[in-house]
Amino acid sequence: MKKLILDSLGKSKHRGLNFRDLLYNNEARAFFFQVITFVLVVGLFYTAIGNLFENIEERGINTGFSFLNNRAGFDILPFLGNIVVDYTPESSNLTVFYVGLVNTLVVAFIGIILSTLIGLLIGIARLSNNYLISKLAGGYIELFRNIPILLQILFWYNLFINVFPHPKQSLAFFDIAFLNQRGLYLPKPIPEDGFLFVALAFIIGIIAAYFVKKFFKRKHELTGSHTSTWPYTLGLVVGFPVIVYLLIGSPLQFDYAVLGKFNLKGGMAVVPEFLALTFALSVYTATYIAEAIRSGIEAVDKGQKEAAAAIGLSPIQSLKLIVLPQALRVAIPPTINQYLNLTKNSSLATVIGYPELMSTFGGTVLNQVGQAVEILAMAMLVYLVISLFISLLLNYVNKKMEIQGR
Repeated sequence: MKKLILDSLGKSKHRGLNFRDLLYNNEARAFFFQVITFVLVVGLFYTAIGNLFENIEERGINTGFSFLNNRAGFDILPFLGNIVVDYTPESSNLTVFYVGLVNTLVVAFIGIILSTLIGLLIGIARLSNNYLISKLAGGYIELFRNIPILLQILFWYNLFINVFPHPKQSLAFFDIAFLNQRGLYLPKPIPEDGFLFVALAFIIGIIAAYFVKKFFKRKHELTGSHTSTWPYTLGLVVGFPVIVYLLIGSPLQFDYAVLGKFNLKGGMAVVPEFLALTFALSVYTATYIAEAIRSGIEAVDKGQKEAAAAIGLSPIQSLKLIVLPQALRVAIPPTINQYLNLTKNSSLATVIGYPELMSTFGGTVLNQVGQAVEILAMAMLVYLVISLFISLLLNYVNKKMEIQGR
């Protein structure tokens, strides 16, 4: 572009510097329009930010991030974030940020897994030859997709706290787990010295299982001989850490919940707010994933299914080995959007008091310190980073599943 403009200017010297050549040159004109647009956008942002800081200064609002070191001074509903971060009311506002971040990541991670499993099953069921199963799957999609997600969160939360029994009449499962209005009480793991080696063995097992699967895949491509890798995966990912765990001397103890006079004591409580939020997000997002799976299966050429039947594959084998691998190439791109929506919709947990990022840091801390710009900017940055990471990961998977040309 620069060379084009210089050439035009050089030619115009012989004709007395005529700019009409540049004016009627499409590429040069497009370049100048881009420069003008960029200057206008930068000027708009500069003016808006300048006005923002002027208004903040006029109203005497404090700026900066020193508030992160201040004492929080409030309780947070006990959940996994409190265990990982070890939060108390004497902790700082920055600790509140970490607690909310952990709880948000937990909801997003579990919600993505559940919605994927439900969506995959419903998407396949909708194409079933069984009339009842197909219509039930279609009814599920139409029901949950057309009810606002906020209303579903409130519905499931109120259902859980009203259906589950009082703590004194908790439902017991072999005296290990208990279910009541205050949540699901599970044994709380307490790692001891040496447990780090068990965690390292688990990570090493996952890495080794990946290379084993890759080795047998390459062998299959070269020889055509298929080897089932799930025994190797099970042995490396589960068996190897268990052996290390036993050799070290069981470096993991559990704190079990015990029924007291009025409530259960000890253990780890999975609060009803988390159950309601995760369930609502999962069943809602699964409707869109199911439609993506259905469209992907229908996009597979009919000849592929007929060829699978011709070589003697059962319907389940055909679905697993032929249809789904091709359908996922179509289904993954829209599914990425649903994962991002699920993660961002977790901020609606504020309405039921689940201690995620927006309800704790963007809610309680914001009301205490009043520094909305810094707090909301941090929250926006967190959601942006999480969304970009999910998008990057799924786009990598999508790239690996593309048909490789010669």
